Amino acid sequence: MFGIPGKQAVTMTPRAAAQIARLMDKGGHAGLRIGIKKGGCAGMEYTMEYVDTPEAHDEVVEQDGARVLIAPMAQMFLFGTEIDYEVSLLESGFKFKNPNVSEACGCGESIKFDEKLTAGE
Repeated sequence: MFGIPGKQAVTMTPRAAAQIARLMDKGGHAGLRIGIKKGGCAGMEYTMEYVDTPEAHDEVVEQDGARVLIAPMAQMFLFGTEIDYEVSLLESGFKFKNPNVSEACGCGESIKFDEKLTAGE
């Protein structure tokens, strides 16, 4: 929907693609849908859910055996995002390097987007 011809809406690091592919295989899912919802201390937060059947307007990104689907309402907020998967001594999880984020809270779970993107809310 908001794509540039020849450029994927989001990219995945090899670690993220491998983890998403593992999750898809383990649960027999068609992919992982990424979205945005209101919440958190900065105003918005990412959502992730398993998908068995893609919806008609999902943006589908496939890379190295992983399939990410971007919910229609989140596409403009996620364009240009790199998804990584990080493992540390205390935690592991997906991290979003999103050029559209103007602020993030200290917990790293809540984000705020450039006002130009949220003006239509």
